[in-house]
Amino acid sequence: MKVSKTSLWAALIATTMLVGAAEARTLKWARSGDSLTLDPHGQNEGPTTALNGHIYEALTERDHTGKLLPALATSWRVLPDDAKVWEFKIRPGVKFHDGSALTADDVVFSYQRAMQPTSDFKGLLTDVVEAKKVDDLTVHIVTKGPNPLLVNNTQQIHIMSKAWAEKHNATKAQDFKNKEENHSVRNANGTGPYILVSREPDVKTVMKRNDNYWGKGAVPHGISEIIYTPIKQDATRVAALLSGEIDFVQDVPVQDIERLKSGKGLRINSGPENRTIFFGMNVSKDDLKSDNVEGKNPFADKRVRQAMNMAINRSAIQRVVMRGESVPTGVIMPPFVTGWTKELDAAPTTDVAAAKKLLADAGYPNGFSTTLHCPNDRYVNDEAICQAAVGMWGQIGIKVNLVSQSKSIHFTLIQKNPPETDFYLVGWGVPTFDSHYIFSFLYQTRTGSAGSWNATRYSDKDVDAKIVSLTTETNIEKRNATIADIWKTLKDEAIYLPVHHQSLSYAMKDAFDIPVDVSNTPKLKSVAVK
Repeated sequence: MKVSKTSLWAALIATTMLVGAAEARTLKWARSGDSLTLDPHGQNEGPTTALNGHIYEALTERDHTGKLLPALATSWRVLPDDAKVWEFKIRPGVKFHDGSALTADDVVFSYQRAMQPTSDFKGLLTDVVEAKKVDDLTVHIVTKGPNPLLVNNTQQIHIMSKAWAEKHNATKAQDFKNKEENHSVRNANGTGPYILVSREPDVKTVMKRNDNYWGKGAVPHGISEIIYTPIKQDATRVAALLSGEIDFVQDVPVQDIERLKSGKGLRINSGPENRTIFFGMNVSKDDLKSDNVEGKNPFADKRVRQAMNMAINRSAIQRVVMRGESVPTGVIMPPFVTGWTKELDAAPTTDVAAAKKLLADAGYPNGFSTTLHCPNDRYVNDEAICQAAVGMWGQIGIKVNLVSQSKSIHFTLIQKNPPETDFYLVGWGVPTFDSHYIFSFLYQTRTGSAGSWNATRYSDKDVDAKIVSLTTETNIEKRNATIADIWKTLKDEAIYLPVHHQSLSYAMKDAFDIPVDVSNTPKLKSVAVK
């Protein structure tokens, strides 16, 4: 059979188009809430870092199991002649999305920016004195004293182009809590596997594959386009997956997991998350505006906090609210974290009678009323957790007015200085996998770069000193002993009321296999597509 050249060319073009179509695979990704900002140093918040992590990168990264890996740095070490200096070798040949080369100048600039007062990542760098350029591909990070764990913090500090930030007047990290805007809030120029195409906050964010990505060939990089859509309502999110409008739901409603497991053409991946859900309260103010007690602060009395802790029926929340997708706990530290023990993790026994007695002993035999702030689009069943707890506290005479709102409003109440909430729910992940991260953000006295999420107003000089000592202690046994000592004090004080460790389920079309990430930051560059 004779085949003409025209037919051959037609067949070749058709084949090429088919190959291109196979390679061009869009992932339509949804979760309940949007990223709060594209500024890489503006908000240290899970969905924000999850989205930004596809555009921007850090010196290091963690895989979905939590293992620390090289990223924009190929190697690191503590200098043998100066234990206060960490040396990082920058990966050669890396380009930003605008085509400019990554150099040490960009790394130094980014660390300086992340240390600014307006940055929400400054708490990771409290021990850093300076970052300085040695040559184009070498950076030294100088700390106040020997800091053997500094490298654990580096995967959170995304690297920006210094020239791009200067060109667009974005050298200052966004002051999110005061609703500040700059060019980097809605625009981006990173080195990551995906390039920003468009950004409509709370509507849609589109990214395309970076075909010049330095990691090309080392990861599957099978997704050519990502369309990220926040869908607040659980039922709507699930319906969008079932209809084909969405390919990947990151936060599957617990009540739909079993139904989706039997869905045709769907895959459900489940696993634990490095995150704990808990309540915080104002423990230091003399009087609260949000209660009906004149001239006193009930939360300042440890007996009240202990009573409220004992009133929470964590097993009921696990069974009814979470449908088994949680692990009750007595500490705000996930099991992945250095310092965790079974003894600390043990949740208090629910005892309504004993809780009532503690309240009476504290001078509140008839209880009191107060206001609880709760997000409704951040954690798995966050509003339902708050509703359940409100009922439980009602059983001991504490009448709680529940205010549920979007995380963009909720987190601002916590981060304002002074905070604008006296009682609130929050969840905390630990990307460094070390207790110091929890202590420095949530317990350390709120001053300067320390305690930026400590809306409890808790302050203890001795505890502060021990927390600070962890950044320079090189003897691991001694350091672990200090961590254990701090936790013993903090658990006894009941500054926070732990509820549970959060579990996760991802639902997706079976053409994709996206493993549950322990930090709930999916690494979509690593996903192969059928």
